[in-house]
Amino acid sequence: MNFLAHLHIAKYCDSDLAGNLLGDFVKGDPNKHYSDSLSDGIRLHRFVDSYTDRHDVSRSAKSLFSNQTKRFAPIALDVFWDHCLANHWANFSKQSLERFCFDSHQQIFDHQEPHWPESFVFIHQKMAEQRWLESYQDMESIEMVLQRMALRRPKLGMLKACYADLENHYDTLQCHFNELYPMVLKEASEFNTLQLKKNQKER
Repeated sequence: MNFLAHLHIAKYCDSDLAGNLLGDFVKGDPNKHYSDSLSDGIRLHRFVDSYTDRHDVSRSAKSLFSNQTKRFAPIALDVFWDHCLANHWANFSKQSLERFCFDSHQQIFDHQEPHWPESFVFIHQKMAEQRWLESYQDMESIEMVLQRMALRRPKLGMLKACYADLENHYDTLQCHFNELYPMVLKEASEFNTLQLKKNQKER
């Protein structure tokens, strides 16, 4: 799952929005640097990534990629799942996608802290200004995202080629998302509830 899904899952679980985006920018034990709320959000992000990556549906989706691109399939799928969520948004939220994105960005801006990684602050600013999340509805935007990622990191150069796999198996991958995402929401909610109970016991 990518940025949009992590924000939606955070909202669904009543978890910290910023924490769930920070998951890609923070290594190690988050409690050393962040509040319980942010740390729980980071851990929820990590749980979602782990659960999604090892799920049988994800394995089936990865098998659709060519031998040359299969190694990069998890990254391409994370971006594609956001496309699927954006296109099926009304099935998962009563808010419009535009309103959800605006409110989420604003909440993160309102609670921005000086010790957040500069890379995260920069990316989130761009994400909000250029309305990345809404743009995920269009496959052209997904192609651009993969191209940008490939340009920024030479080791990910083959990500550009993953777009053809996404196009070739578009309908099947959409079905995989429709099967996978409700399970992700259920498991994420249960994980978050366990985190909250653990925090209460430790206080």
